Amino acid sequence: MKTIAHTKLLENLKQKILSYTLVDDDLLQEQMQCYHQIELKKGDTLVVPGQLVHHFYYVATGCIYYYRLEEGEQKVVEFYTDDIFFTDVPAYVKGTPSNYYLKATEATVVYAITKSDAENSFKKSHQLERFGRLSMQEAFIKIFTRVERLNSRTNEERYLRLLAKRPDLMQRVPQYLIASYLGLTPVGLSKLRKRLGKG
Repeated sequence: MKTIAHTKLLENLKQKILSYTLVDDDLLQEQMQCYHQIELKKGDTLVVPGQLVHHFYYVATGCIYYYRLEEGEQKVVEFYTDDIFFTDVPAYVKGTPSNYYLKATEATVVYAITKSDAENSFKKSHQLERFGRLSMQEAFIKIFTRVERLNSRTNEERYLRLLAKRPDLMQRVPQYLIASYLGLTPVGLSKLRKRLGKG
């Protein structure tokens, strides 16, 4: 049973790569050999501050949150859920130690490829280089637009947008993490939900 599930998750990964650009079958098969599976339990961490980030990741199933600690409080930057590529982009690109955590909020399966394996494949193939560029660009833009939204929208606008775009997060992620992601306190989120008749 586990083998069938693993095969299905790998097929999803292949389709995700192909969603960025066409890749010849032989090149794609070679690329797939570079990924290794990591199974995480709820609360397990992929990255901690001070760690060098040598991998680019794909969430096959589950949820990872990206956060930093400020005066002992978690400040959530992003949630990565099923079928998303992610990493700590600044640390990965610059080769510097991370300032962030990447942690599972639930049982999660990710596939990881090392930076050296990824870069070697990009040298061999323009198709894979295009995939690498577009997937990294998407990961960067996700963080950039998220920060921009935090600064330019009201609490209510951010909450309603999250509800419309990612309603699953409300069921999968503790409310205090949702509050942090929205730039609110848990009490502030609770009051906002009551005011909007959402809880």
